[in-house]
Amino acid sequence: MSKLTQYSNVRVIFEIDGCQADAELSHGETMALAQFFKRAHWSEFRGCAIDDHEAYSIRAAVGKLQDALARSGYNPR
Repeated sequence: MSKLTQYSNVRVIFEIDGCQADAELSHGETMALAQFFKRAHWSEFRGCAIDDHEAYSIRAAVGKLQDALARSGYNPR
């Protein structure tokens, strides 16, 4: 007999200068975001940035979010 796995929603919280903003994601949305981060490459970052410096900042931010997702169990193969 197999057991269905029940996933909780994921809450993402940003705190900026004492103000908090949050978003609630479903398991599917969180996995899709983790997959997107895994598949994103320099060309996407650079294409959305005004210069190389901003593209490096985007890549660094994505890496930090990717690490946090992986620590929470969202680490797609």
